[in-house]
Amino acid sequence: MAADGFQHGAFQHTLRTPALFAGVGVHTGAYTRVAVRPGAVNEGIVFVRTDVTDQDNRIPATAEAVCKTQLGTVVGNAGGVTVATIEHLMAALVMLGVDNAVVELDGPEMPIVDGSSEPFVRLLDRAGKRPQGAARRFIQILDTVEVVEGDKRAALKPAHRFEMAFEIRFPTAVIGRQAIDMAMDEGAFRRELADCRTFGFLHEVEALRAMGLARGGSLENCVVIEGDRVLNPEGLRRSDEFVRHKALDAIGDLYVLGAPVIGRFEGELAGHALNNQLVRALLARPHAWRVRTFADEMAEAV
Repeated sequence: MAADGFQHGAFQHTLRTPALFAGVGVHTGAYTRVAVRPGAVNEGIVFVRTDVTDQDNRIPATAEAVCKTQLGTVVGNAGGVTVATIEHLMAALVMLGVDNAVVELDGPEMPIVDGSSEPFVRLLDRAGKRPQGAARRFIQILDTVEVVEGDKRAALKPAHRFEMAFEIRFPTAVIGRQAIDMAMDEGAFRRELADCRTFGFLHEVEALRAMGLARGGSLENCVVIEGDRVLNPEGLRRSDEFVRHKALDAIGDLYVLGAPVIGRFEGELAGHALNNQLVRALLARPHAWRVRTFADEMAEAV
């Protein structure tokens, strides 16, 4: 098990101080205030709807809690209380090594901010981290698990570190075929993926708004494509920003496993739905993975 990047460190970590921010949800358009607070040892990532006071308002970010994957990842509890669009914050949390945190918000959807993970990275950097008195756990992939749906595919394979490979294809010259394949640690996430924004096509945005969705979507938080051109005045942050954002999404979607992954993720035309199918397929095959700590690694090295 490699001890590089976000995987480095034997102990669990939480935030040193709360991270506070606010913004609109990309689909609801609702203005939401958020406080990411320190969490207890082994608590994981828990969302708390502070605007819900008449029933259970806690939603642990687990694979089983994912209840919807259209246009984003939504988690919910047994009482039907939900939080939407968690993936960009989840990606920042796992790649910056935050094991435990309580995310309080007073609305049904996480703010989209600029459509990437970079604002969350800055917030977490300002809040800082502190170690906790328990071993950090990892999900080590022992055998290949794959899900296929038509021409879409997602897989987790054994590897000595966390690796991310993704490929997308769109019939527009702006995107075409794009692929990445890289070892992924905290430094690589900051440099290569964190600033890559969500994207959509103008005709899709118009159709979503007719359905009551994408109410908060704008050129401030989404790369919008019309035909073979990008409508955002500032253009792209990277020529392959699209596939990099899909990889960012996948990292966030994997963190509902409750621990960082030691293994290789491969995605081909995959999205939130297939990512969650893969997570559930992995959990359904307990012999394909194991929970590891650095204490395990040191014991085996002796």
